[in-house]
Amino acid sequence: MADDIRLSRRTLLRAGGATVTGAALAGAMRVEAAGAPGPTVPADTGAVQGGRIQFPNWRGNGDRPPAPTPAPQPPGRRVGYCVVGLGRLSLDEILPAFGEAKRARLVALMSGSPEKAKLVAQQYGVAEGAVYGYGDWDKLKANTEIQAVYVVTPNAVHRENVAAAAGAGKHVLCEKPMAASSVEAREMIAACERAGVRLMIAYRCQYEPYNRAVTRLARSGEFGRPRLIQAFNGQTTGLPEQWRLKRALAGGGALPDIGLYCLNGVRALLGEEPDLIQAQVHSPPDDPKFREVEESVSFTLRFPSGVMAQCMTSYGVHESRRLSVHAAGADIDLANAFAYVGQRLTVTHRDGKALAREERVLSAKNQFALEVDHFARCIQENRRPRTPGEEGLQDQVLMEAIYEAARTGAPVKVAPPPGASGLDATRGPELDEAE
Repeated sequence: MADDIRLSRRTLLRAGGATVTGAALAGAMRVEAAGAPGPTVPADTGAVQGGRIQFPNWRGNGDRPPAPTPAPQPPGRRVGYCVVGLGRLSLDEILPAFGEAKRARLVALMSGSPEKAKLVAQQYGVAEGAVYGYGDWDKLKANTEIQAVYVVTPNAVHRENVAAAAGAGKHVLCEKPMAASSVEAREMIAACERAGVRLMIAYRCQYEPYNRAVTRLARSGEFGRPRLIQAFNGQTTGLPEQWRLKRALAGGGALPDIGLYCLNGVRALLGEEPDLIQAQVHSPPDDPKFREVEESVSFTLRFPSGVMAQCMTSYGVHESRRLSVHAAGADIDLANAFAYVGQRLTVTHRDGKALAREERVLSAKNQFALEVDHFARCIQENRRPRTPGEEGLQDQVLMEAIYEAARTGAPVKVAPPPGASGLDATRGPELDEAE
């Protein structure tokens, strides 16, 4: 019809208050097609540069610039994962996170419940032939689409699962805590070394933007060196039949489950290893939930630099997860530090004659997507993960020292990891800003 309004690029640009000549638009399109940087990047259409779609910063100086446009890899190039264990963490957090990943994709499942696995496979588009039972490691080995296995089973079977995955020639991402003991952790590292596969422990907070920001602030010296650190992770726990309250499956109570975030968080923040530990453990004698594992743990870590960290964890308190760094020039406080979402970073410091309390707001990112993508990149580029098996092993050693200090009531001296030198001795290379 003659009265139809046909929308085109030119029509849309004119409607927005700008008229673009055909030559200018064609030039912009040639820049996009060639992938070469032009004198300017088209404001609203962007341009292909360095294998990415690039847009100029359209915001004014008063606003923070937008994040780079996402650049996911084509599905065929992404690292294929099999998730082992379809419990609450897998179904509520890990599987949905693959929808936000840029280097990783879900290609297989392993579960002890065929009915549940079949339904989950249908929900996530996993092929029927890529659904395995816990004894099907030989079948999994034959699936060339699987490059990595993500172990999300109870702590006490991590060693068995990791060894089986390594034996199948697959790289392994293992949930924390790494194992039920330091002996098992060492065996897991050895199994992956023999098989020539990568091993990473899923310390999601080390990939989360707010926790990384606190680490950068603490190490920068902007407000002086940290002197004291407080870390707390607590929640209430019901359902006495859950596996986390069974010592044979969990290896402990609040400490290895949620207290580990305090321990690992402080270590990652400083990059140092503690040399002295004091601790107390308590469980209410009249609560049957805690017949086998502890309810609450308080432990103090002393570091060679003189920093002291007070850490507390409990299964018997209202949910709270906080990390605070105290330095001469500022207090740095991260609320919801170890939660899946909702982190809030506040820095309190002197500003002339005033006291300034700044909230620093960052772009939220899915922690599980960040960690599966990081491991995928390490596989693709043959890199050591930021949180390798040695990182998990050190936490197992320190948790055993915490239990020993609580049992004896005396401080426990801790030797540095073998071959440790400098900061981050148990970690891989620093993360890129883009990760």
